[in-house]
Amino acid sequence: MTHELATDWQPRLVALDIDGTLLAWVEGSGQTYEQIRPEVYAAVHRALDAGAHIVLSSGRSPHGMTRIADLLDIPREEADQLWVVASNGAVIFRYPPMDVVREVTFDARAAVAAVLEHHPNALVAVEERGSGYRVNRPFPEGELSGEMIITDVDEIVAGPVSRVIIRDPEATADDFVELASRLGLHGTDYVVGWTAWLDLSPVGVSKASGLQVVADELGLRASDCLAIGDGRNDLEMLAWAGRGVAMGQAIEEVRAVADHVTGPVDQDGAAQELNLWFPPTGPT
Repeated sequence: MTHELATDWQPRLVALDIDGTLLAWVEGSGQTYEQIRPEVYAAVHRALDAGAHIVLSSGRSPHGMTRIADLLDIPREEADQLWVVASNGAVIFRYPPMDVVREVTFDARAAVAAVLEHHPNALVAVEERGSGYRVNRPFPEGELSGEMIITDVDEIVAGPVSRVIIRDPEATADDFVELASRLGLHGTDYVVGWTAWLDLSPVGVSKASGLQVVADELGLRASDCLAIGDGRNDLEMLAWAGRGVAMGQAIEEVRAVADHVTGPVDQDGAAQELNLWFPPTGPT
């Protein structure tokens, strides 16, 4: 997919995925290294120097994103609060302090019951704002941020939620892709991760819908945006942005919707792309 850009185009909004884009995955663990490499940090700050708006855009829950902003030292002192698109677009907030601007919720009971019928031993989690997650059983260490509060599934999804995580360590990502298709889930009803990790979301909500809200608030358009990501939950965002860029390790489905494929995360692919528009000056 290719968007036509003006010859003098420069991103005015930069939407950055976190895991697999800003942070590298720890091989085979479903976890990430909680550190920003110097090349990526410097590239983000060159974009800020040029007046671009940086927006973090992730499937993570809000409390798992603020520390990434802190690692990046954004927003800078005296700057406006940072815009953050969390929970795959279901939660939009400003930071610091955390100020939720918009949250979209849905009734997840029927969808969760349908998935558990096929994967009865699956793990289920819903964010408990500010502390961690309510879970039916503990997730593998390091996969969720914050405290895990053991709760019955019926209670976990008793009220409206913005996102439900379903995880089956005994299954594969392909198993979940096939199951979602069989259950008639489609589009932004769900996202399958790199492992057997299923995010259930409100219909019509995605990173793209969240970023559109932010762009409207900033007086910008999708065509002003550079978006970089690597996962299935980035598909809509990469198609929406004026320039959508897939990380080098992304699966073919993600690469196919992108305007460009940059280097993989372990080669600082996000910095490689940002350097095209906000080049370093002097010795590197």
